[in-house]
Formats: sequence, structure tokens, C-alpha cells
Amino acid sequence: MTARILGIETSCDETAIAVVEDGRRILSNVVASSSQFHAVYGGVVPDIAARVHVEVIWQVLEDALAQAHVRVEELDAVAVTSGPGLPGALLIGLAFAKGLALALNRPLIGIDHLAAHLYAGSMTDETLKLPYVGLVVSGGHTLLCVAHPQQRFEVLGETKDDAVGEAFDKVAKLLGLGYPGGPVIDRLSDEGRAEAIPFSRSSAKDGFDFSFSGLKTAVYQYVQKQTQGIAECGLRNADCSIRNPKSEIRNSLGRQQVADVAASFQEAAVDILVTKTLRACQRTGLTRLVVGGGVAANRRLRQRLLEAGRLRNLQVVFPPPALCVDNGAMVAGVAFEQLQAGARAPLSLTIDPNRRLN
Repeated sequence: MTARILGIETSCDETAIAVVEDGRRILSNVVASSSQFHAVYGGVVPDIAARVHVEVIWQVLEDALAQAHVRVEELDAVAVTSGPGLPGALLIGLAFAKGLALALNRPLIGIDHLAAHLYAGSMTDETLKLPYVGLVVSGGHTLLCVAHPQQRFEVLGETKDDAVGEAFDKVAKLLGLGYPGGPVIDRLSDEGRAEAIPFSRSSAKDGFDFSFSGLKTAVYQYVQKQTQGIAECGLRNADCSIRNPKSEIRNSLGRQQVADVAASFQEAAVDILVTKTLRACQRTGLTRLVVGGGVAANRRLRQRLLEAGRLRNLQVVFPPPALCVDNGAMVAGVAFEQLQAGARAPLSLTIDPNRRLN
């Protein structure tokens, strides 16, 4: 029996709604980002994110239904991210989903945001089998796990401070490159030399946990030394006589040196991710790896892990870039399995901003 599921994702600054048939066939996948409103602040402002969700969510729904050529009455279930994420943002999506489910008399299904990111890989690779090692890398999360059947997860390690995507954003802010930082550092690294600056690769010692605060600090100290204190004004917004410290940093370093810093930072961050991920594959004995989350779109990370997969005979699965960012398709996709298993959420379902994968 065919099941068309509406997936709603509002855990951060993307308002995303999709219609997916039978867990894999994406009929529509509409994403409205509010990143332009956050750019001036160099990061996501929760209140702004929630307000934009309220303003655009009805239009995103209409666009998703039109793109899918599906009437709202033809939906079989409504799925929504219930955590983890920003509380205000999650509340908007959940309230909207509850209203639809109640009005349509359709099942409501609450979805774990991190589980959805991992499921995105299997949506485009039907050969993927469980169990596998999962790596979630985004602006809010950096996590290694083993994914088992029936959507059970064993967490191996996670970040102890900054998520890797957050580190990309902060380094981009320091260099005056704008927000979001991941894509711009990825592009600028093409002009830089990854070996130019030997930033430290140490990260939470030898286990599976991550730490990116040391790497971020090393970049800051390098730029601070090269710019004779301008970096402190740019990163900390300290009172100083420099009118536009971010522009001054770029001008002081020059484009080539900025590109070298970006490329060297990216290489160090990717080294940390690749080293720990391959260690997890080796110690678990698993030969399948799925990478999900916004940073999974990073070209250098994809290149390094795919190369390692070929050398080590690992099946490495990355979602296409459109399914790496927060999106409704991954929410609807993972909900299909839950619907088949008879899972239903009550209308009393609440958000869990600090939800842990388990």
C-alpha cells in the first residue's frame, strides 16, 4: 500500500516541508532558509528563526503540495521533528503538524532530527544495510554512532564543545567571510594551501569524542599574531578604534593568506573527522558508513572519506547536497518506517530540545 507522508522540519533556521512516498520517492522537498537574517549576527538568532518560521510555514506547505501534485487530503501521515533543536523553532513546527494531523485525522509521528539526517543516506542508496557506522556533522552536532535495526542507535562519541559546523562558522566570522561559514570556506579553500599552516589535530584524545575548541583557538591565535590585535576586535566585538575590524583582517592578511588559513583549518577539521570515523569502522568491524548533516556537503570531507572507503573496502554513503541540509524529505522518509511499525504520537507530543540519539 502506498503511503504519502508530509515531513516538517523546523529545528533551526530552515523552514522545510516535503512529501515523500513509501519512504524513498521524494515528490517534493521545499526549503526556505532565514540565513540572510542571521548573517549580520554571524550566527543563528533563535528568536528570529522562530519568527520567520511563523511567517513562511504556510507558504512552504502550499509550495510542497503543489510541487508534489498532491492534495492535503491525500496525505497518509504527518511527521515532524520534535528534537533536538532550538526550542522556539521546534514549537512552531510541532504546533503546525499537530493542527494538520488533527484537521485531517491522520497519524502524527515525532522524529529525531539526528536519526533523520542518517536516514537521508539510505533514501538514495537502496543497497545500504544495517548495522552501519553513522557520522552526523552539522552546525549543532558532531556525533559518531552505530545504527542498528528498528531505529536503535549506539552513540560512540560526540563533541565536547563546538560542533564542527559551528567551528566553520566562527572561523569564517573571524576572517570576515560571512555566514554561513561552511560553504564559503569550502569554496575559498580551492585557492589556498592546505599544508600552509600546521594547525593542531588533537581532539579529545584517542577516543571517539570530538573537540574543536582547540583548533578554533589555534586559528584565532594565528590570525591575532598576523594582524597585530585586529582579530580580537573582529571576534570579540571589543571596543577599539578600528571601524571595520573584519574588513581590516582581510586587508591585513591579503586574499592568499586568508585562503591559506581557510584551507589549513578545513584540512585540520576534516583530518579529525576522518581519523575518528575510520577508527570507529575498524573497532566495530563494520564496513558500512553513512555521513549526514550540513557539513556532509563539504567537498573535502566527501573526497577524503570516499577515497578511504575505496582503499579499505568500505561502503561510504553520502546523501546528495540537497539532503545534507535540514530538510523535510529526511523527516518524512524515516517516518515511513515508523508508520509501518505502527508508531503513532499522541497530540500531547512535546518537543525535546536536548534529545539524545538512542
